[in-house]
Amino acid sequence: MTPPRAFVIAGVTIKPNEVRNVSIEVAQTYTGQPVTIRFQVWNSAVPGPVVMVSGAIHGDEINGSGIIREIIRSKSFKLKCGTLVLVPVVNVLGFEQHNRYMPDRRDLNRFFPGKLDGSLTSRFARTFFDEIVRKCDYVIDIHSAAWTRTNFPNVRADLGHPTIAKFASSLGCEIIVNDKGPKGSLRQEAVKAGVPTILLEAGEVNKVEPIIVEFGLRMVTGALFGLGMIDKKGRDPLYQATVRRSVWVRATAGGLLDYHVAPGDVVEKGQAVATSMTLLGEEQHVITAPFGGVVIGMTTLPAVMPGDPVIHLGQIVGGYRRIMKIVNAASSKTLHERLRTDLQTNVVVVERED
Repeated sequence: MTPPRAFVIAGVTIKPNEVRNVSIEVAQTYTGQPVTIRFQVWNSAVPGPVVMVSGAIHGDEINGSGIIREIIRSKSFKLKCGTLVLVPVVNVLGFEQHNRYMPDRRDLNRFFPGKLDGSLTSRFARTFFDEIVRKCDYVIDIHSAAWTRTNFPNVRADLGHPTIAKFASSLGCEIIVNDKGPKGSLRQEAVKAGVPTILLEAGEVNKVEPIIVEFGLRMVTGALFGLGMIDKKGRDPLYQATVRRSVWVRATAGGLLDYHVAPGDVVEKGQAVATSMTLLGEEQHVITAPFGGVVIGMTTLPAVMPGDPVIHLGQIVGGYRRIMKIVNAASSKTLHERLRTDLQTNVVVVERED
């Protein structure tokens, strides 16, 4: 029988069957006071995978923080093996200012693995990467859409990596986008360092959305169940589709948008997705889908100029018609449909009269 084992992270030892709050200094303020990342570690008595769930690498993307907070106070996650590392807020400096970026105006998620003798952001990234990320076997990094946008929940992963592909599928998310992530992102650099990492995109910035929290809890449950760390099963997705190509469909005329689709909708090639109108209600231009696919995300700001992004459309491997039939037949009580209904409240969707 394998004996119980302690787990060491950020210089702190967590005993078997211990839950412990840990702090690590990652920077200092202008007054010389320490800046710390606080996180919680659950260590079971039985050896197993070490999984980190992180939120708010962009300081205003706090849906992940809400999801992790619910995991911390939930009574339904009981580890039978392995270790869970829960980091509600990575970019604590951006979080304090309700800002996506670090105080030196850099994007933390472009500076991994970082340098100990580099900029503030680079030093911050290096400490977090070495002291926490490298101690893990898997990472789930939770993000939200950029300012004035919303995302229908989707997992982003390098599906060319078999371990990552299996891990991504286990979450039970309908949409999986095959993508390695940008250079310097936590996801790409962690994978290079041998730590399979996926990203969950969901919802808006500066919000903890209840339906996104519910979805996120189901996703983490699925991941931990798939790794054999808990007995509770994750959700069965309404469908599961791989997106290998996505584009932002952009406005060609200025004005106020009438939206004809919402996040999570499946659309046909040539279908009207929005119409640009003048302030007096005169039609400027009808924006159409360049191919059939799923609406991954969209702008929530209806005032646009030519070239502004409107709809983020994903092209589904194997075609979209099968998915369209499933969605059209789905019960309004499913989590997928409740998500579509809830996220639609961020925009005014009107039926186009041709």
